[in-house]
Amino acid sequence: MKGIFITGTDTDVGKTVIASGIAATLKEKNMDVGVFKPLLSGISRNHANSDTSLLKHMSQTSLTHAEITPYEFSQPLAPSVAAQLEDKEICMQAVLDHWEKIKDRHDFFIVEGAGGISVPLGKDFLVSDLAIALKLPILIVARPNLGTVNHTYLTVYYAKQVGIPIVGIVINGKSNQPNIDEITNPKLMEDMCGVPVLGVTPKLKKITELGVQHMVDTSLDIEVLLRRLMEISPV
Repeated sequence: MKGIFITGTDTDVGKTVIASGIAATLKEKNMDVGVFKPLLSGISRNHANSDTSLLKHMSQTSLTHAEITPYEFSQPLAPSVAAQLEDKEICMQAVLDHWEKIKDRHDFFIVEGAGGISVPLGKDFLVSDLAIALKLPILIVARPNLGTVNHTYLTVYYAKQVGIPIVGIVINGKSNQPNIDEITNPKLMEDMCGVPVLGVTPKLKKITELGVQHMVDTSLDIEVLLRRLMEISPV
């Protein structure tokens, strides 16, 4: 299985925007791309503004909303907590069973977690556990401003400790007039983490499919990302 797992240093760092933009760019390169975001909290997967909808539309996959996101919860919380509030219990094997049903539908999959790398997704499993089980390397999405170096370093350090290969870092949400912290953070991240920053993407005033794809096309080096994927061994 060829693919990539998108995680973040925190919630609301733009994982879905980056994942969707990459999917659209790879589709333009005639790659057969599928998407999988197994757990979604705070919004219906069928809502026009849901992460699932954006991933589906930009990847042009034939997978349904329910196939892309088999588990949805009403409260905007960590999936394990949101599930408990609905008297549900999701185990990793259930997620993997669903994955088995769809993983051969496309040649390449972009899988997105929830929040950061250590967010609890269900009973006794974290985002990191899912990435390991799927045997996919991760792409880390980070915010650009003050404090992000610490969050990013901790994410990279943890991933290395548990043996997850890292493709690179994307810094998302750069201001139109960046302060000195946003200007200096990319090099500092690379120096501290030993992981390449593959792109610094701007903050979008409005999320549209055209805007997201243009942002990724112009601000993220897809060719380097693909080369990194070829170099990295699976988990």
